[in-house]
Amino acid sequence: MYSVISKDGTSIAYDRVGQGPPLILVAGAFSYRKFPGQVQLANLLSEQFTVYNYDRRGRGDSGDASIYSIEREIEDLQAMIDAAGGSAYVWGLSSGAILALQAAARGANIMKLALHEPPFVVDDAGHKPPEDFAKHVSVLMASNQRSEAVKYFMTKGMGAPSFVVSMMRVMPGVWTNLMSLAHTLPYDAALLDGYMDGKALPQKLWDTVKMPTIVIEGTESPVALRHAAKALADVLPNAKLLSKKVSVIRKSSIRSRFHLSSKRSLVATHKHL
Repeated sequence: MYSVISKDGTSIAYDRVGQGPPLILVAGAFSYRKFPGQVQLANLLSEQFTVYNYDRRGRGDSGDASIYSIEREIEDLQAMIDAAGGSAYVWGLSSGAILALQAAARGANIMKLALHEPPFVVDDAGHKPPEDFAKHVSVLMASNQRSEAVKYFMTKGMGAPSFVVSMMRVMPGVWTNLMSLAHTLPYDAALLDGYMDGKALPQKLWDTVKMPTIVIEGTESPVALRHAAKALADVLPNAKLLSKKVSVIRKSSIRSRFHLSSKRSLVATHKHL
């Protein structure tokens, strides 16, 4: 394990594996660097990249601050880029894709960008979270209702069927891992806030994101995610939409299947850029 100190003094833990261009993985909700699927993804990608797999703040071996700020998470990613040599490829999943996008917009030295299904809601098709989604996630965690926060985030935010949550409760180790990350769900909700209201993405919001970018959509993913991926690719100055037969949300092994599919998508992304 390695660590880097972010601008506010928070320690950010990461692993490094492989040889090649530096690539930083930015995980989404419920993910951390030591999750078996995440480790497997990093190892597979190490065939072509030097992979930096880090714990976002509040997760795994990374530190945290008493008050959350998106700006601090952007600084964490910048610290990782500095640790990788000052510039890097960046790949982000879901809320991690939004974090990577925000960092790019603020001038982070990202050579190429891969955004895997950022969960924007750009129209009325498919699932749409409640208007007070981010606020309610914070309220649940403020009262330490960890289990309810996990359930609410997955069903009302991600649109997972309730029976999937019930299945996860009885899968050995799964619910415990999800609960251990529940306190970071308000962080992910904050990244999503303002982008899940069913409105079109502003045409000039990310004009500064000019590096080559691939926006990845799964052809079997929920319609809201597919529409969001296309909409983002349309508004970014230098982006392409890459459609692959993958899905972030699965009825059974949601996480491990995603990670294996993501490896194929990222390798394809490297070839397309």
